[in-house]
Amino acid sequence: MGTLKNILTGEVIETTSEPPVDQPATEADYRRAVQAHIDATAAERGYDSGQTCATYAADPFPQWAAEAAAFVVWRSAVWQAALGRMAAVLAGDEPAPAIADLLADLPAMVWPTV
Repeated sequence: MGTLKNILTGEVIETTSEPPVDQPATEADYRRAVQAHIDATAAERGYDSGQTCATYAADPFPQWAAEAAAFVVWRSAVWQAALGRMAAVLAGDEPAPAIADLLADLPAMVWPTV
């Protein structure tokens, strides 16, 4: 299980939540892992969570507004990719990936510079 530490608050955030080896991952496991990945990505930039980061979209400080706008676009791309992959698995079009593999295949966040 991977972790990240918020350098401002010291909070430790889990980045993956792999199920026990003897149990297959459930759809809920995948969703929790994707959300943890989103929150951990926001925390890398000093935000408490993805939700907190997104609230800065209309902020008067240009750096935070730009980061939030880019984050919201990235977050949508991540969920579209993850949900598309889950739909393909549920349809039997592809085997269920390990959670770590799913996360590795998601779009990368590119933070703007202002």
